Amino acid sequence: MKRALLSVSDKTGIVDFAKELEKNGYEIISTGGTKRTLEASGVQVVGISEVTNFPEILEGRVKTLHPAIHGGLLAKPDQADHRKALEKQAIQPIDLVVVNLYPFKETMQKKDVTEAEAIENIDIGGPAMLRAAAKNHAYVTVVTDPADYDEVLQGIQDEGVELEKRRQLAAKVFRHTAAYDVLVADYLTEEVYPETLTLTYEKKQALRYGENPHQSAAFYETPVHGAPTLAAAEQLHGKALSYNNINDADAALALVSEFSDTKAAVAVKHTNPCGVGVGDTLTAAFAEAYAADSVSIFGGIVALNATVDAETAEALSNIFLEVLIAPAYSHDALAILQQKKNVRLLKVDMNEHRDTSRVVSSVSGGMLVQDEDRKGLADAEVTVATKRGPTAAEWKSLAFAWPVVKHVKSNAIVLAKGERTVGVGAGQMNRVGAAEIAIEQAGTDAEGSVLASDAFFPMGDTVETAVKAGVTAIIQPGGSKRDQKSIDAADEAGIAMVFTGMRHFRHA
Repeated sequence: MKRALLSVSDKTGIVDFAKELEKNGYEIISTGGTKRTLEASGVQVVGISEVTNFPEILEGRVKTLHPAIHGGLLAKPDQADHRKALEKQAIQPIDLVVVNLYPFKETMQKKDVTEAEAIENIDIGGPAMLRAAAKNHAYVTVVTDPADYDEVLQGIQDEGVELEKRRQLAAKVFRHTAAYDVLVADYLTEEVYPETLTLTYEKKQALRYGENPHQSAAFYETPVHGAPTLAAAEQLHGKALSYNNINDADAALALVSEFSDTKAAVAVKHTNPCGVGVGDTLTAAFAEAYAADSVSIFGGIVALNATVDAETAEALSNIFLEVLIAPAYSHDALAILQQKKNVRLLKVDMNEHRDTSRVVSSVSGGMLVQDEDRKGLADAEVTVATKRGPTAAEWKSLAFAWPVVKHVKSNAIVLAKGERTVGVGAGQMNRVGAAEIAIEQAGTDAEGSVLASDAFFPMGDTVETAVKAGVTAIIQPGGSKRDQKSIDAADEAGIAMVFTGMRHFRHA
């Protein structure tokens, strides 16, 4: 008689699976809660203690860690010396293992969970059995995911699960136990940058392709993440997100999350903001963002930080957008926006703080890891560098422009008027070039605007360019050896310049 060992925390489908195994001549071995569940459903079960001739001890911490179990899992039945060893120790082979692990992730996410409770949910016997069976997959079928039950049963009914399928299941087990260990290690690790960095992600969705049609791609999410994050978004309407949609939407969400005290609208194209505006109402904020660059917003991503109402939805529906992100949509707003067949509507909880986990960027042969840049003007040591300080209106615009320029690819320049962007210069090889692009985009709106720069001016030429365009105030980190040249140029023109002492390079 073949033997199956079943011990699961997730009992989805386990009773029906066990009954089918019985019909196919399997003896069922089980433990604890799984044993009680199966017996309550009429399945004949042999307890682990009956196999090991040893009681479960230490509050159930030790029950399957025994040669009678692991000998049965690791033996090669077609080798004479293995058969002889099993016979001598009265150990019977185990042909099928079905195990999933203590819910460590779910436990650690509970509010007010104690460390003792989390530690108690670190599974020891489960991973040991899974790894033993997976190592010996040439002889043992191992299952950790209820989604695989039907295919395994089909294989059994077809005179045995094929070796290639057993190998696939074994690989899945090692991925599963590795991810489980990563969660535990991350929970216990206090070092920010430990000697080895172990990361795990769960597949959220397959993608049609990557940045370009000839590149394959998929979207993975962290098992535990805060909000708002794009991975936690609920899609309410539209086609599946593409690779580029996800990249751009993440950039839009990051920027709109900078604004918590006012209604804000952010339009993004190719991960750079093309229009940002705030207002007393969401409709007014979107109108400002649209006016900032009514050309680039076409086919872009828009993120809003308040519930979309019918009036705002009407305005949004007048242009082609790829993705719309908001914390909520009114019933009437959804009815309006869902008439647009292709727009992806995403709902993202923005009540909690944005995830401040590490930012990981792949490079050839490795990865770069850093903290997310969550510093803002409130964290900076702001000083007025020029003889003239900003007016109240200029201060308001500078405070608006500073978080925006942080989300523009460096070298970055943002021009703002009131509380909307009028020009954005992104990703240029020199800062003057970025300023010239922003000024050209702003046109006549450059007159009377303020300028934000993500990094210091190595020369006075950016100030001179801004002055010619009619900029009246500048915010920049300062810190260049030639700061005085920029200060002198600003003083000569009678404009204000503020140093933050903090730069915001964005290179990826």
